[in-house]
Amino acid sequence: MALIKSVRGFTPQWGTNCYFAETATVIGDVILGDDCSVWFNAVVRGDVNEIRIGHRVNIQDGAVLHCTYQKTGTYIGNDVSIGHLALVHGCTLEDNVLVGMGAIVMDHVVAPPNCLIAAGAVVLENTILESGFIYAGVPARKVKELDPATAKFYIERTATNYVKYAGWFRENE
Repeated sequence: MALIKSVRGFTPQWGTNCYFAETATVIGDVILGDDCSVWFNAVVRGDVNEIRIGHRVNIQDGAVLHCTYQKTGTYIGNDVSIGHLALVHGCTLEDNVLVGMGAIVMDHVVAPPNCLIAAGAVVLENTILESGFIYAGVPARKVKELDPATAKFYIERTATNYVKYAGWFRENE
């Protein structure tokens, strides 16, 4: 069973149809919506500030969500995928965002709807991304427009598939 831990008087809360892998950790002031999944070795650590997560969000294996004490919470919209080993820290990811594997998104970053942050990208503190683009590199830069077919394939398909994958695991509980 996942480690769900209270701290500073806050206990994580979640909506319906959520899946937490056995080695997932969710701590403190965390609220998740419906159909979310937190996968193996992922950590959602709301010990020092709040973490708010919308519906149909998947936090893949080894990813870390955290924030900064008395400075920045972490806010995640709907239909967001956070790739394996990504670090999402004190930022805002609005609806329909994909954070690629191993990417780092720092404090006060804002990713508006329909952004794709490529695998391994580092989005520096205080960066405001623009909707409808792919960002890649270190530091992350706008590399190309996110056409509707690519957005549907990567962003929408990933969010939808992870709801399905979580169902496979819930069937065996």
